Amino acid sequence: MRLPRRALLGALATPALPALAQSWPTRPLRVVVPFAPGGATDLIARLIADNLAKPLGQPVAVENRAGAFGILGADAVAKAAPDGYTLLAGSPGPMAVNPLVYKTLPYDPARDLVGVSMVATIPYVMVVPASLGVRSVAEFLALARAKPGQVNFATSGMASRLTVEMFRALAGGLELEMVQYRGGAPARTDLLAGRIQLVIEQAPSFLEDFRAGTLVPLAVGGAQRFSLL
Repeated sequence: MRLPRRALLGALATPALPALAQSWPTRPLRVVVPFAPGGATDLIARLIADNLAKPLGQPVAVENRAGAFGILGADAVAKAAPDGYTLLAGSPGPMAVNPLVYKTLPYDPARDLVGVSMVATIPYVMVVPASLGVRSVAEFLALARAKPGQVNFATSGMASRLTVEMFRALAGGLELEMVQYRGGAPARTDLLAGRIQLVIEQAPSFLEDFRAGTLVPLAVGGAQRFSLL
């Protein structure tokens, strides 16, 4: 996955336009990730921080504020001073999905936050542990239907939750048990241990596991194949 340098610079430079007269930046910046460390959003945020610290001449710290499907982190940024020093590593859940499924939120993405740049497009991938013994969506469906209510799926955000719900609906209704996590990395740990049997999450969190053969990708959410699989 390649993140264009120009896009990375724009991602942090744009919020600071009102402060250019004050020679922004004059102190360290903070990028808030609304999920636990180790997930796809966290990995990309750290790539951004590493690539921007030198050209900006200031440290760029990554802060994880996980919880409530990304609400805690997004709200912290929404309430921060609008000075270009606090940024959100946004993703579909906190920015687009949460406003549709929660009656009230402590922040309004359209009013309180400004999107400044898209730095990556990441497909979701359907993942199972190799120990489950299935190698295709058809085999997984057969297993889930044979064991209603005994197959657990992980969700770390509202976007991944709705992705699984859509899969269940397309499959004609599957009895799966949901287990909620604070990020993709903790879900990955339990998936590797066999405590959960399904994750539909952003692909970068699992690439090394796919190469090692410990986790199996069954499908990619998108119109094209994912080149890194």
